[in-house]
Amino acid sequence: MLDGDTLAPEVQLGLAMLERRNEPRPETQTPAEARRRRRQLMEIYAGKPTAVGSVADLELDTAPPLRGRHYAPAEMGGPHPVLVYYHGGGFTYGDLDTHDAVCRILCRHSGAHVLAIDYRLAPEHPFPAAVDDARAALAWAYANAADLGADPHRIGVAGDSAGGNLAAVVAQLAAHDGGPAPVLQVLIYPVTDFSERRPSRQLFSEGFLLTDAEMDWFEANYLGAGSSHQSDPRASPLLAADLAGLAPALVVTAAFDPLRDEGEAYARALGNAGTPATLRRIPGFVHGFISAAGVSRSSRDVLVEIAGATRAMFAAPR
Repeated sequence: MLDGDTLAPEVQLGLAMLERRNEPRPETQTPAEARRRRRQLMEIYAGKPTAVGSVADLELDTAPPLRGRHYAPAEMGGPHPVLVYYHGGGFTYGDLDTHDAVCRILCRHSGAHVLAIDYRLAPEHPFPAAVDDARAALAWAYANAADLGADPHRIGVAGDSAGGNLAAVVAQLAAHDGGPAPVLQVLIYPVTDFSERRPSRQLFSEGFLLTDAEMDWFEANYLGAGSSHQSDPRASPLLAADLAGLAPALVVTAAFDPLRDEGEAYARALGNAGTPATLRRIPGFVHGFISAAGVSRSSRDVLVEIAGATRAMFAAPR
């Protein structure tokens, strides 16, 4: 028992198994090596691929060009909405393959097209490269939705961890730069504030998958060691001056996640500004749990729940 909650038994088992693998910590590796090992780990957790209508790799004619992957739903009717998805990985690793299982489940159970984006990674491409790519990808989705067989009037953004940060930032930028803005945002254990360390960052700094040292490494890679970008709203969306008039948000946090408190602070800030925001804290879980949806029934159930909520948000009158 810690902070009023208990780790789920399967999470305890999963953490013990990872410890027995004795994997080197990401912050002790080069970014290239960390990416390779993360891809290997995600292959283990991917499980059997979830069937969807079709899957196609794309090249988006953005500047610079970006790789994407389009998941089309098998459901009849339509045109169906689009969810532009930004993967997690501390802005340093992650790609179309590491989050393929997640995007398939979201597509299958939300009834939406999912457009996964392979944005540029740090430290080779530091802040704000990922933000620029994420914003360009949303614009591309609006311009090309009809060609994908999708509804160009119902496009949302989503992401986990670093990707949740990008989704939140893009929702803000698109609402104020002439848009078109997304109609919803789904933020799964997002990074929202680099400028402050809240209690959950201290409580769960070690032993709950995502560690303090790893987060410091991600921040140094993305923002630069000793930089002043921590207070830039494009890095820390919680610090934006105006959170009114944004797309309705679903914010999902995990009880044993160092990022829990800043994600929940963002949900409260949205609500206080008049932006509809629903907060869902998942008891017993740690950061990154949706990546285990291929092998964990509980993780899959929560991801299916998130997909169902996304479906309802797309269907709601605007």
